[in-house]
Amino acid sequence: MRTLSPKSAHPIFKLIEQCKNIATLKQVHAHMITTGLILHTYPLSRILISSSTIAATISHALSIFNHVTNPTIFLFNTLISSSLAGKEDDQTHFALALYTRILTQTTLIPNSYTYPSLFKACSSQPWLQHGRALHTHVLKFLEPPYDHFVQASLLNFYSKCGELGISRFLFDQITGPDLASWNSILAAYAHNNSVYYEFNLDNVYDSSSLSLEVLLLFSQMQKSLTRPNEVSLVALISACAELGALSQGVWAHSYVLRNGLNLNRFVGTTLITMYANCGRLDFARQVFNQLLERDTFCYNAMIRGLAVHGLGLEAIDLFKKMDLEGLVPDEVTMLVLMCACSNVGFVDQGCNFFLSMKEDYGIEPKLEHYGILVDLFGRAGRVKEAEEIVQTIPMKSNAVLWRSLLGAARVHGNLEVGESALKQLIQLEPETSGNYVLLSNMYASLNRWDDVKNVRKLMKDQGTDKAPGSSIVDIDGALHQFLAGDKTHPESKWIYVKLDEMHRRLQEHGHKSGTREVLFDIE
Repeated sequence: MRTLSPKSAHPIFKLIEQCKNIATLKQVHAHMITTGLILHTYPLSRILISSSTIAATISHALSIFNHVTNPTIFLFNTLISSSLAGKEDDQTHFALALYTRILTQTTLIPNSYTYPSLFKACSSQPWLQHGRALHTHVLKFLEPPYDHFVQASLLNFYSKCGELGISRFLFDQITGPDLASWNSILAAYAHNNSVYYEFNLDNVYDSSSLSLEVLLLFSQMQKSLTRPNEVSLVALISACAELGALSQGVWAHSYVLRNGLNLNRFVGTTLITMYANCGRLDFARQVFNQLLERDTFCYNAMIRGLAVHGLGLEAIDLFKKMDLEGLVPDEVTMLVLMCACSNVGFVDQGCNFFLSMKEDYGIEPKLEHYGILVDLFGRAGRVKEAEEIVQTIPMKSNAVLWRSLLGAARVHGNLEVGESALKQLIQLEPETSGNYVLLSNMYASLNRWDDVKNVRKLMKDQGTDKAPGSSIVDIDGALHQFLAGDKTHPESKWIYVKLDEMHRRLQEHGHKSGTREVLFDIE
């Protein structure tokens, strides 16, 4: 193959960019053949990219590629990355087949541009095992130190596999990480907090520790003099939202404004979530109204904020506005709408939203939607109907559904349903202490203290200990973590003095503490 500089101002490049359909692209291709430009690597790469983008399938680009004599690794890389732009399973299969062709060529060796798009394509089922195999090929074919984009793609791959420990290990091997590497590890910790994440993390990780790590990593990033961008700030603000760290979240918001970063819909959505989580719904509304471009995700965040603050009617009105703007709701939209109805007792409205998912929007209800439906009936005291939903849904009920049912049974004193739910929970999560505590609280509220003791004995027989509750408090920008019964905090003496004072003053005003649910000492 001959070479033609990418900096060349040849008019053929503009013609390729102007192609809007396969017919015009074929005309340009014919012109390249007659003028001999097809023999030059760079123009050929541009026609391959356009063919992959414009055509409905990859077949046209492949037919062009197959007529190339001795294609270079640059052309292989170009076709692999452009074919994966749509991220369909058959395209992933095609890209891996192309990669296999590289391995069969004795004159070709994969390079740093070969792997990033392949790792991205292999970051979900059923391709995970291929991604791990590609990692071994990186070790085989590439010489260290590895290109930062290869390292970032590896970080992202293992993060999406739920292997956060491996992602961190790989990051720690990078000398002088660049912005892409910092963003990858920040996003790895932030995204593994997601409620809808499909992989299970190791038990050593919990949401608060992951979010705190994001704050620490961001601080290290600043010390390294790497300038954060919008992607960095999205990860930071997401962590602040998870922690309820208002001071740090406000700082991040001001950083965006001070440094001229783009307040795009991604940054805006995380800011809305953060302010709503921190109880500042007024700031969340302000950010939402300031966004020049709002998509379904922005509306989802604002509707959720209204829902968790008990503003069900306003949440429904905002959904109607979203519908008028022509935005199509997704499964999260329906989830937060049903949650809004559940929080304010709109049972019929919540059921209507559930039914409209499939009928009006073609959205297949998932386990999370059935969970909200159970919560909807449970909060309204219709415990039997909630139990019927759990028992009849077209998929296997998980612990979240049974725990929601158990909570509803406890609140409304339905012991029969509560005991039934606990039996299911013990089978699904025998090590989770909260399940036993919920039932114990129900027995205590009915003064059935012998049954409370039996539950405690069952916990011991199962080898289950009640983990102490914990909370994180933001005081003047500093985060303080407390455990129930904890006296390790340096200010614990004065904290307990203040608690005693509050308790005494409440008693003076006639308050009587409820102790029926204080069942287990912290061990």
